[in-house]
Amino acid sequence: MIVKLLLLGVVLFGVYLVFFKKNREKDIKDKKHDEITDTMVECPTCGTYVSKEDAILSSGKYFCSQECLK
Repeated sequence: MIVKLLLLGVVLFGVYLVFFKKNREKDIKDKKHDEITDTMVECPTCGTYVSKEDAILSSGKYFCSQECLK
């Protein structure tokens, strides 16, 4: 009887490792993927921080808008 209970416990633990452990590792990888990785740069005219992707590059400087560029 004890051997059957131990065997059942081993089988249940194996099922847990196969199905739930992989999903947990996948969720952790997905959370890392969702992190913000955009670089913020400061506008030299007004001092506002804007993402490098949205900024306007002119003469080696990043500006937040056309108004600050003038």
